[in-house]
Amino acid sequence: VQLQASGGGLVQAGGSLRLSCAASGRTRSMYTVGWFRQRPGKEREFVAAVSGSAGSTYYADAVKGRFTISGDNAKNTVYLQMNSLKPEDTAVYYCAASYRGWSPDLIHEYDSWGQGTLVTVSS
Repeated sequence: VQLQASGGGLVQAGGSLRLSCAASGRTRSMYTVGWFRQRPGKEREFVAAVSGSAGSTYYADAVKGRFTISGDNAKNTVYLQMNSLKPEDTAVYYCAASYRGWSPDLIHEYDSWGQGTLVTVSS
C-alpha cells in the first residue's frame, strides 16, 4: 500500500485544517489506518485511528473532542478533521496503515507509512 498525506499548512490558534491520506495498491488488506505526529524535538506519537471493517475510532487524549478521523472507502481516503487547533499541535503529521488488526496506538503495529505533512499553528 502506498499512502499520500496532504492538507497541512499554517493556521492560527483556534482554526481548523483537514488532512487527507490517500491510499493506493493493496487497500483491501488494510485493517487500520492511523494518524501520528512528530512535534519538534519529540518522538512520533499516536493521534487517531480508524478501522476499515467496523469503522471503530480511537483518539489520543490530547486531541479527543477536537479531532475527528473518518474514511471514504470509495475514494480509499482517510481524513483527519482538526478543529480548535493549538500551538502545541504544531507537528509533522503522518498517516500509516496496518494489516494486522486493531492495535490503534501501537506504532510498531503499522506496516506502511506515508510522507509527512507539516501543520503549523501560530499563537
